[in-house]
Amino acid sequence: MRLLLCLVAGFVAVLTQVGTGNAAPARVVSMNLCTDQLAMLLAAEGQLVSVSYLARNERSSAMAREARAYPVNHGLAEEIFLLRPDLVIAGQFTSQATVAMLKRLGIPVAIMSPAYSLDDVRERVTELGRHLGQERTAAELVAAFDAELAALRGPSAKRPPRRPRAAVYAANGYMSGPESLSGAILDAAGFDNVAREVGVPVGGLLPLEQLVLLNPDVIVLPTPWPGASRSEEVLGHPALLALRDRTATAPLTDRDWICGTPKVLNAIAELVNVRKKISEAP
Repeated sequence: MRLLLCLVAGFVAVLTQVGTGNAAPARVVSMNLCTDQLAMLLAAEGQLVSVSYLARNERSSAMAREARAYPVNHGLAEEIFLLRPDLVIAGQFTSQATVAMLKRLGIPVAIMSPAYSLDDVRERVTELGRHLGQERTAAELVAAFDAELAALRGPSAKRPPRRPRAAVYAANGYMSGPESLSGAILDAAGFDNVAREVGVPVGGLLPLEQLVLLNPDVIVLPTPWPGASRSEEVLGHPALLALRDRTATAPLTDRDWICGTPKVLNAIAELVNVRKKISEAP
């Protein structure tokens, strides 16, 4: 009799698990800056219980204000476990030790890859929507993203006869190539990336002398962080300042550039305005 009861209980447990296997997670924790923002855009009310502390940083997060409504975590396995999540969302490069510990504790972890293109942005929205059980919200967000992007690009899908040449140049002389998210933003705004001319596909270090010789029409430069940094000294070099003075410039605002979310439209819109000013100049 006891054996029969155990078998029945086990059978009921299996049926219960199968029946609820596709249920939307009720308690979700995000521990990555980019997944924080996607989760805030997609999660149902009360579904997202914590985001990373970086989500409240106004320089890094395009949704810093919205993040204030959520408790924050610091990516530690102990604090995340105590939140009793039934799903944790992490980035591909999120602390591997924390991710491994959470998995050992039996907590499901969805690992999201970074976005390197606008297609990747659409895919990440759709993917996370599926993890959260919010497929309809994700589809609506992708449709709105595509509509706004089409409006920014203008009525004609054809490339203009001459697109301005642009460079994204940052600390340590790092240049973003056409196969990076920054490169996708440049392309969508109507610019050719000069990194292609020097064989930099995704990103790499470029000597300042070479950048000066490339002589781009526009230079996208980061806003220096507070304090002193040797990595940022190149951004104040007289040669770069002279190049900046004779070209158009655009600010690289981290919060709109570094995460593959629909918020990249803010960066695209800003660059479109720069391109229009160039075309209207005498």
